[in-house]
Amino acid sequence: MRIVVADDSVLLREGLQLLLAEAGHEVVAAVGDGPALVDAVLEQRPDLAIVDVRMPPSHTDEGLRAAVACRKAWPQARVLVLSQYVVASYADELLATGEGGVGYLLKDRVSEVREFLDALVTVADGGAVLDPVVVKHLMGRQRDPLAALTPREREVLALMAEGRSNAAVAEALVVSLAAVEKHTQRIFAKLGLSPDDDQSHRRVVAVVRFLRADQAQSPG
Repeated sequence: MRIVVADDSVLLREGLQLLLAEAGHEVVAAVGDGPALVDAVLEQRPDLAIVDVRMPPSHTDEGLRAAVACRKAWPQARVLVLSQYVVASYADELLATGEGGVGYLLKDRVSEVREFLDALVTVADGGAVLDPVVVKHLMGRQRDPLAALTPREREVLALMAEGRSNAAVAEALVVSLAAVEKHTQRIFAKLGLSPDDDQSHRRVVAVVRFLRADQAQSPG
């Protein structure tokens, strides 16, 4: 894949470049601020952009803002955002810019190399990946649109939100692949997703609705 990396930390930026190169990917640009990220993405049109949330000048959410700007200017942009902390609204805002090709992970996940590299592929392929900590945080809240889901269906949806395939969900829950496929079909039906839609599209929309429901139920 052709990848753009955006992080104000030179150490992390260079570390990511080495990791990606060893995995066979090409880093076509490495930048340290939001405007440079937008310029690089629109110029290079990469397969994926890996973006730190906090960058200069205020070190709050400039990276997220730049990622959203990239998606607005080029809706096909695939973006994986890295954050030091769990901020559920970041994930929701990023997912709200489109129906797929986005991810939100804690920086600690980079050290879990295999899972991190798998997440890159999922996002580049148009899927949605959320950090397990973020998913756990969101699943712990009451969301009326998801009230019809059984506890097992919620577990399956949580794992889907992490970007796992049906086979990976089956392995994690120690159930058969057929059982997971039945659960996913029931989740789609309960969320009102048409069986005429593409399977991967329905998976992404399920995650998006999950996050938007959380935002609607959050106080203030």
